Amino acid sequence: MCIFCDIIEGKIPSYKIYEDEKTYAFLDISCDVIGHTLVIPKKHFDCLIDISAEDLCSVMNTVQKISRHYTNDCGFDGVNLVNCCGEEAEQSVFHMHMHILPRKSGDNIKVYPTLAKLDLNLESICNELKMD
Repeated sequence: MCIFCDIIEGKIPSYKIYEDEKTYAFLDISCDVIGHTLVIPKKHFDCLIDISAEDLCSVMNTVQKISRHYTNDCGFDGVNLVNCCGEEAEQSVFHMHMHILPRKSGDNIKVYPTLAKLDLNLESICNELKMD
């Protein structure tokens, strides 16, 4: 069983922010950003690619609800949303989850990576990746 399933079942304590029939949201124990919240489906899915459309909608509705609460009621100015899908994408817990990182003006937190610009042929890449 996974650690997030254990949290949902109450086997491991958590700092619950919100819960409904299909989702559970709690503070991340990393303590890296004030209010760093994880939103998970109660049903186990390994990652974003595996989750059902219905459960993904439930997760994203909860993400939106909490994000609105943080910005409208808790004094935050915005949020970053992060999802890592797969080991190569730095997913560390293999239970689908969304990170909400509440932000305040001037917090000096850099979430978005600064990557070196590559010399890419976007037309060629588009032709390889587009969906018919």
